[in-house]
Amino acid sequence: MFEALGNKLQDILDRVGRESKLTEKQVKEAMREIRMALLEADVNFTVAKDFVARVTEKAVGQEVQGSLTGGQTVVKLVHDELIQTLGGETHQPTLKNEGNVWFMVGLQGAGKTTSTGKLAAFYKGKGRRVLLVAADTQRPAARDQLEVLAKQVGVPVLKVADGETPQETKRRLDEHLKTDFRDLVIVDTAGRLQIDEALMDQLANLQTELQPTETLLVVDAMTGQEALNVARVFDERVHLSGLIITKMDGDARGGAALSARSVTGKPIYFAGTSEKLTGLDPFYPDRVAGRILGMGDVLGLIERAEQADLKAMEVKKPGDFDLEDLLTQLRQIRKMGPLGDLLKLIPGMSRALPEGFNVDEKQIQRIDAMISSMTAGERRNPKIIDGQRRKRIAAGSGHTVQDINRLLKMHEQMKDMMKLLQRMSGPGGKGPGKGMKPPRMPQMPPGLKR
Repeated sequence: MFEALGNKLQDILDRVGRESKLTEKQVKEAMREIRMALLEADVNFTVAKDFVARVTEKAVGQEVQGSLTGGQTVVKLVHDELIQTLGGETHQPTLKNEGNVWFMVGLQGAGKTTSTGKLAAFYKGKGRRVLLVAADTQRPAARDQLEVLAKQVGVPVLKVADGETPQETKRRLDEHLKTDFRDLVIVDTAGRLQIDEALMDQLANLQTELQPTETLLVVDAMTGQEALNVARVFDERVHLSGLIITKMDGDARGGAALSARSVTGKPIYFAGTSEKLTGLDPFYPDRVAGRILGMGDVLGLIERAEQADLKAMEVKKPGDFDLEDLLTQLRQIRKMGPLGDLLKLIPGMSRALPEGFNVDEKQIQRIDAMISSMTAGERRNPKIIDGQRRKRIAAGSGHTVQDINRLLKMHEQMKDMMKLLQRMSGPGGKGPGKGMKPPRMPQMPPGLKR
């Protein structure tokens, strides 16, 4: 979502970062460009103006710290200020041992019901006993949708009946909890229009009766500045405690997420990153700032690996790296999520990749199919794969002999590169020795395109 803004900010800061000293005029010119980039990304005008003013004030006359150049100091100031704009420290909803009732509110179509299911999956994974309350009686099939999500997660759901009063809902909820103890109740309310006073009154009445410990506003990142006006209205009526930004994996310009914390004063608790039930991540301002500025998110990469429960592969010599190992690695990496997303978590990778670079996940599946069509002996010793075997493998995997040839060539190039890396990183290794030619980079498999 932040790709366009990130590229512009990185271009500006790349130019600034190379300067050993910066004049006041240079700083102000760079800040003017940054302000324009923020406004183009749909960041709230006041937020963009204040952001630039704070960085400018700190940068002008700033003493260079340690080994940093003047330009690098400005880059650091922008990074630090971006973290503060996004919320500073990471915040999460308050959780007591019991009696946790969370209210989910938001506009129609913001992704509230889906986010409710995601929260249930997230906290069930942390050992919480979750109960969902389907209180959206306005949208057709909303209660059925939540019931489907509850079954997928494996948690119970209490459905509010049409015309049911808040008092009756409270009574039924208390009765349910007496027979089935739950330490986290998440209430999915009906989507509202901020100008619909009658619906807002109903929401306020239900909140008064249930007394939630957290009131979470679900904000669609695609709605831009309007999302901030919505947040203000909801906060006035039901007193928000935090925000969930949905559709962070979309092509929105990112302004709502960047502005939400400053405009509302409420922390962003979570970000929706996909339609899957697992597509909800805690919002880390420092990590998001790092990704916007092309600094990557190494901790995020590590956490994905831990969540995927990756098993460490047996360490082998580079020359022993066979197709069985390649297949195992591909399958383990795919557990961590889309490969294109993983690459962007690596520091500097977002700038290193050519513009328009994308990964066709289906091609990774095709490589899996080709290797899976080989015998165990062929995977361990690809050199025995002659013409007849290639025809058989191609037919068995639904590919051509040329596809098999490209796969085998890529594997050989990977082995060559691994051998070189081992020589460079071994005892006393200082890089390629005299006369040592680095191997050609492996040709990307079909599907890794510009």
